[in-house]
Amino acid sequence: MSVELRRNGLQLVGTPLFLDATRKTPLSFVSHAHADHIGRHERTIATAATLRFMTHRLGKVHAPLPAPYGRPFDLGPLSLELLPAGHILGSAQLRVIREDGKRIVYTGDLNLVPSLTAEPAQVAECDLLVIESTFGHPRYAFPPREEVFGQVETWVRRHLERGAVPVLLGYSLGKSQEAMKYLSSRGFSLVAHASIHEVALLYGELGVPIERMRCFDGRVDPGEVLFFPPHAARGGALSSFWPRATAVLTGWALDGPGAARRYGADVAFPVSDHADCASLVRYAKATGARDVITHHGFAEELAQVMRAEGLDARALGQPKQLALL
Repeated sequence: MSVELRRNGLQLVGTPLFLDATRKTPLSFVSHAHADHIGRHERTIATAATLRFMTHRLGKVHAPLPAPYGRPFDLGPLSLELLPAGHILGSAQLRVIREDGKRIVYTGDLNLVPSLTAEPAQVAECDLLVIESTFGHPRYAFPPREEVFGQVETWVRRHLERGAVPVLLGYSLGKSQEAMKYLSSRGFSLVAHASIHEVALLYGELGVPIERMRCFDGRVDPGEVLFFPPHAARGGALSSFWPRATAVLTGWALDGPGAARRYGADVAFPVSDHADCASLVRYAKATGARDVITHHGFAEELAQVMRAEGLDARALGQPKQLALL
């Protein structure tokens, strides 16, 4: 059993189960609620938190199948189990065990660094690993999380002291809430775009409260830090605030100064909720997988690195090369 890329998305071969399909399917596992991983399926397997975020984004989820972490359940002849992925609140990996005992794990987006707002990732032991490769190129090596957040805090303080509005750009779901959690704990007052604020309130409902924040109503009071999603910051939405300084929180910051310019920001900080290349390799080794399939992002580059490390890895869609006897 393996995975194939269908028109609707990834499918576990020989089963009705799709994996993070973005088009409607009869049945899909959804690893987390970012827009590029969700769809309006006939049945959806996900954690309760992911289903709550999906409802917020898509409206009512038809036939949800909520599954807690670490509690196996049956799907026909298969045994399924969700394990934390560490990416955002409620994110999960899926382990499938066949009748013959073979274990297949699909990670979805994965983050192995402890997060302030997500469940810590758990190593999912398996025989076949299907692993995301967003930052699978060797040039992506993220600095320590606490070091980067310290740099963000220093930047914020510096601009507040000179009377400027510090604006932090981050995804509405996940990254913004973690940065808000950090800055709130450091005593900062926060004001957030409605899309970010609404999700932050959901985080509170799900047991991860974020203090010292309010919803953006067109004004920023002295001493407040403004959070905006990158798409909403374009087109002059922030032009009335001056002086201001804008930073984007993204793993793509490691691409160099051009990363900030792409987002219309002054500076980019490498805050990512994904694992970097070396972490993905370490994770694959820790699972004990005999076969690894990389997908999404730098799939071929990651597979090459893994093969150099002794793993039997290939990018999704690439045939497995058999050794000549």
